[in-house]
Amino acid sequence: MGVVILLVMAAGVGLMLTRRLPTAFALVLLAVVIAFLAGAPLTGKNSVLDTVLQEGAPTLAATMIAIILGSWLGKLLDETGIAGTLVRKIVEFGGDRPTVVALGVLAVSALVGTVTGSAPAAMLAGIIGIPAMIAVGVPKVTAAGTVLMGIAVGIPFELPVWQFFSTALNLPIPTVRGFMVKLFPFALVAALAFVLIETRRRGTEHAWSLKSVDAKPRSRRAELGDAPWYALLAPAVPLVLALGFELAIIPSLLAGVLYALATTTRPGEMNKRLLRTLYGGFEVAAPPIALFIAIGILLAAVKLPGAVDALEPLVKAVSPQNPVVFVLVFTLLVPLCLYRGPLNVFGLGAGIAGVLIAAGIYPAAAVLGMATSYNQVFGVADPTSTQTVWSAQYAGVTPQQVMVRTLPYVWAVALGGLCVTAATRL
Repeated sequence: MGVVILLVMAAGVGLMLTRRLPTAFALVLLAVVIAFLAGAPLTGKNSVLDTVLQEGAPTLAATMIAIILGSWLGKLLDETGIAGTLVRKIVEFGGDRPTVVALGVLAVSALVGTVTGSAPAAMLAGIIGIPAMIAVGVPKVTAAGTVLMGIAVGIPFELPVWQFFSTALNLPIPTVRGFMVKLFPFALVAALAFVLIETRRRGTEHAWSLKSVDAKPRSRRAELGDAPWYALLAPAVPLVLALGFELAIIPSLLAGVLYALATTTRPGEMNKRLLRTLYGGFEVAAPPIALFIAIGILLAAVKLPGAVDALEPLVKAVSPQNPVVFVLVFTLLVPLCLYRGPLNVFGLGAGIAGVLIAAGIYPAAAVLGMATSYNQVFGVADPTSTQTVWSAQYAGVTPQQVMVRTLPYVWAVALGGLCVTAATRL
């Protein structure tokens, strides 16, 4: 039966790769089929309806709330001009020096990446940053990659991601935070190397982007001008509270929302802005929330006793226990997290992670190291991820071009994370 379940998982990957079904729908269908194959009854204990669907759907509820708050804060950074001001100041400082401008946009992208992920983060940093980089001679592929590599620097400190891994892998937040701190230097070094190497190796290409942010204002934010200097600290507020003071994630994000509001908005306008940006945040958060509901359902299915019993011998037979072999094997498997592949943690990879933990093949902390290392690759180089697609298209290149250019750097990040995992958790 374990072989049949693996074949069903492979079919699920095929549905996602060919886009015959959206990822969330494919994961739910996969979960229901796995549950029936595992011998789960329709209702009752360890059943399809009560355990997989009813209990699985809200499994990642804390992550969903964190996603909403992060998206809310992201909308505030956009509407109040905080993100745009950060990028403009960096561009003004860099002048006509391509490498300096790119490093500045990289820094802003990293800061924004700690608040919200996916396409919203790319847009906050890239709407102004990508045309500015191209205008001073940064090649288009490098400009798109710079924004994505910057977001990857922020991912280890993205609070909703902490909450996701904590809930999905049943690990305390301090454990997740501790590994993310270790992963951060690899992401930072790779991002700096990307900018310094690619801007020099490719030279300058003085071409105008098809997008222009200076032609006319894009929104009320553009009409309002620069945000006050003290408001620019808003993206760092949740991070300082969660990392420095070890405050819980949801209160930390709420504090960031309130700080951004209080430092940019007149008292009489606060109520309208709060509601407007909150509703806008729900629109941004809707796709990842749907995905996290599906992931929760899939996790419930693969943790059923019948599924664990069927998959344990097969997975254990192909899972290396030697630390060196562990690093080599899972480093070679990095491409399997691309194109919504089986090791993509925001897809079928979440189910595989659940099997590894439920079957006792690896400690949960070791699975955390694997999943977060792969997430660094997916967040930058996957041509199907929304931030990669948006950044590439906005710069006037293809996502595949961005993947080819960035993959060696993020592959090195994954290698570093896997080495830390093997050294500390195996």
